[in-house]
Amino acid sequence: MAAQKLERRWTTSTRTPVRAMLAIHQRGSGDPAFRVAADGSVWRAVHTPDGPGTVTIATGAGTELIARAWGPGAAWLIDTAPKMLGAADDPTQFIPRDAVVERLAAKVPNLRIGRTDRVWEALVGAVIEQKVTGTEAYRAWRYLLTKYGERAPGPVPDDMRVPPPRQRWRDITVVDWHRSGLEAIRAKTIRTAAAVDVETKADRLTALPGVGLWTAAHTRIRAVGDPDAVPVGDYHTPSVVGMALAGEKVDDDGMLELLEPYAGQRYRVIRLCELGAGMPERRGPRMSVRDYRRM
Repeated sequence: MAAQKLERRWTTSTRTPVRAMLAIHQRGSGDPAFRVAADGSVWRAVHTPDGPGTVTIATGAGTELIARAWGPGAAWLIDTAPKMLGAADDPTQFIPRDAVVERLAAKVPNLRIGRTDRVWEALVGAVIEQKVTGTEAYRAWRYLLTKYGERAPGPVPDDMRVPPPRQRWRDITVVDWHRSGLEAIRAKTIRTAAAVDVETKADRLTALPGVGLWTAAHTRIRAVGDPDAVPVGDYHTPSVVGMALAGEKVDDDGMLELLEPYAGQRYRVIRLCELGAGMPERRGPRMSVRDYRRM
């Protein structure tokens, strides 16, 4: 028997750049929990408070948005879909204070900061990405979801998976942590955090062992739509911000100085830099891709 589908339609005051807004939730092109269909709709598999579910977001006529969901978590996903697309965000708090940021805002109109309200999902993904290349992190995420996540409900590809619930991450064996490519430190951070109900503790994540400002910021950006979260310590973000706002690469201190006039809205400016200016040309050495499975 096919899973029951729930649907919700709503309109917004302006057109919503759905794919650009939801792209931050995709962990690599082979993410088992994320798909972009041929029609441009975005599909996400999520473990909700009510259980596993799949939600797809598509654009309709004009400014209409359409959410469809399947599985035990379908009702929760339908209820929270507008917030995932920025309904809880208040972009009126953002005021461009210079011509550069004004041009970036014009290039990425109607940008809102969405929220998933799934702190654990965002936290575990951020921990996996700590201090490694995207290739390493995405490989680990893909392996662990494929092995420990259940098949996503609904009319989805067979390889689409729901991220495991928090307690399930504690069941991952030492062998599978190793096979995923995660070294002992990140595995321990995830296992320790899995003993804590983090869903109501998004403002206290750095109290967890192994969770620093970078990890907390990336978690808050995705889970609670924090428009001011700054991932200090990121490998690329200071260069993106520096090139976009000052025409040169900067370090963390330089980035914070450039963003200081936008206190309260600093992540919004970072996202405008990412979407409006893109990644700067890479010169010099890159981070090497390590494979802990061979160690």
